[in-house]
Amino acid sequence: MNNLTQPKRIGMVCRGEDDDVLVLKRLIECVEGRAEVILDEETAYKLKRQKHGMKIEDMDVDFLICIGGDGTILRTLHYLKKPTPVLGINMGAIGFLAEVQPGDAVSALTRILEGFEVEKKERLSVEVKGERERMPYAMNEAVVITSKPGKMLHFAIFVDGDELERLRADGVVFATPTGSTAYAMSAGGPIVDPKVDAAIIVPIAPFKLSARPTVVDINTVISLELLGMKEAELVIDGQFYRRIGKEDEIIITRGEPAFFVKMRDKHFLKLHDKLRIEDEK
Repeated sequence: MNNLTQPKRIGMVCRGEDDDVLVLKRLIECVEGRAEVILDEETAYKLKRQKHGMKIEDMDVDFLICIGGDGTILRTLHYLKKPTPVLGINMGAIGFLAEVQPGDAVSALTRILEGFEVEKKERLSVEVKGERERMPYAMNEAVVITSKPGKMLHFAIFVDGDELERLRADGVVFATPTGSTAYAMSAGGPIVDPKVDAAIIVPIAPFKLSARPTVVDINTVISLELLGMKEAELVIDGQFYRRIGKEDEIIITRGEPAFFVKMRDKHFLKLHDKLRIEDEK
């Protein structure tokens, strides 16, 4: 017998499109009799299995299957209160976080039922200085962006208390290595291997030729101060929004990691395939 973790309780979250539900039903059939299936409340309602439904934050499972796009995974991670491994079934357009294509879902789950490994991915902790309520950890990125298109923000960025940059721009992206292939890449940032313990700072459309993306140690403390009177939006993973003003200081530090069911370790081969598919559309 191998020394991998064999699951006894498996959570499932489904975005809810017709194709997604078909995949969900096949996965439930694959699991039944071998492990207990726990559905989130919305998914259970769709299948008329309310007795099997539970809030995501209350789930105590060995791993959680997310059927949908990257947005489904990101929302699920924001709800999770325990360090639960996630397996994404990609029903979206690209699916950088989703390891498994729908046609391979049953065969992949069959293998996982025999045992699985877990990989850790870094997240960022984001807070507004002086506020006690914690915002969701950023799996991909935290973005500070102008709330009025066409109007630039004036802000300063500090790393461990030292001023890194003072500039006018549409905003700035603070990304994890996992998120380096998301908004940060579109804004001109570097692609960073997820194994690197780093945070990436990418100005958005800066009005300054010398302003360039910067990679710093993820253990540093990054802060942002607005220098003008214009209001801005703080956006975490494209899911969480908060208005910020001149009196607010944003603090970015290393957060608690997220965990994923490990399928393969060929990160750059997978990345090449994802980007090539998108370019060919």
